[in-house]
Amino acid sequence: MPYHMMKPSAHELMKHGRRDYADVERYCADPNAFLAFLDTLGVQRAGLINYVAPQIIGFTPEVNDWSAKYCSAAPDRLIAFGGVLPGTVPDPGAEVDRLAKLGIRAIKMHPSHQVLSPNDYIDGNPGLGAVYERAQANGMPIMIHTGTSIFPGARNLHAQPMLCDDVCIDYPNLVVILAHGGRPLWMNEAFFLVRRHKNMYMDISGIPPQKLMEYFPRIEDVADKVLWGTDWPGPGVPAIQGNIEKFNALPIGAVAKRKILYDNAARLFPR
Repeated sequence: MPYHMMKPSAHELMKHGRRDYADVERYCADPNAFLAFLDTLGVQRAGLINYVAPQIIGFTPEVNDWSAKYCSAAPDRLIAFGGVLPGTVPDPGAEVDRLAKLGIRAIKMHPSHQVLSPNDYIDGNPGLGAVYERAQANGMPIMIHTGTSIFPGARNLHAQPMLCDDVCIDYPNLVVILAHGGRPLWMNEAFFLVRRHKNMYMDISGIPPQKLMEYFPRIEDVADKVLWGTDWPGPGVPAIQGNIEKFNALPIGAVAKRKILYDNAARLFPR
């Protein structure tokens, strides 16, 4: 992420307790350094999860151009996410079209940082509906943050997974990814929705791997629709290597692990 755009309070939380923060800054400034780091971990591809949240985090629509430029260094390995927030651009639908041409592969919504609910288009926010409609037309998945956030000012009421139910009903060909599986309060909601909707997925980033079977004891039932991730270098998220090792140690079948670690993401984000 472009940390220079962050509000001081959000930036301080990103830095808090990070012994590797100097490395993180270096990777943010140089995609080739980040790729070399991924090589040491045996990680083939990474999603750069950027979004627009000027009020709480500080990211303006300029974050999209930053994300696209960063990932253009290796578009076969770096998957650019961007954001469109109604009220920050004149035409949200046209902005989605622009991002698709720019090389952005998916839209990230962060309800608790953007102070809106995923289904606000039903009552008073037509711009949000335009985002979903154009993302669906462009074949761009929408990743929606679910679960709590500890960033100063975050409005967690908006981050309940069930608020995404309407989205999959009204936009049946739109791929929706529930980031973080609703943790740590709404995992049952996320599991229900992933099973209900053919185009609903969830990622398990931000969930300590040792907690995963407690949160989702039937995770193998939805192994076709789960994406592995770390949320690194988010607050409290430890090193990527340890996350991989802990996930691989879980009592999950090899076929399901392969789907979660690789196959599902490769299907949603083909080269």
